[in-house]
Amino acid sequence: KKHMKLILRILLSALAVVVLSKVLPNVSVDSYVTAIIVAVVLSLLNFIVKPILVILTLPVTILTFGLFLLVINALIILLADHFVDGFAVNGLGWALLFSLLLSFLQSILFSLLKEGK
Repeated sequence: KKHMKLILRILLSALAVVVLSKVLPNVSVDSYVTAIIVAVVLSLLNFIVKPILVILTLPVTILTFGLFLLVINALIILLADHFVDGFAVNGLGWALLFSLLLSFLQSILFSLLKEGK
């Protein structure tokens, strides 16, 4: 049951990646398979790299009242762009927008998942 939920979350994230790549001009993903890989890579980066970045940049994050976390999220997106062929985000600004919209879409999609119990 837990594995199914994880798989569903990854598929929903992949769907969000595809939707955003269609809506945002400077974000592209070349296939659904690539979108799934992006979703997996993003979840791994958020699990492994993000906590390290958050700790290393804690003073800046405190000084910016947490807004620097948005930059960290954008950097995670750019890292995924670097690691995944067929996924491209052109620039930090687009990564920032993509990151915000992705979080927004994921929260909507994941809440639908909870209601489906």
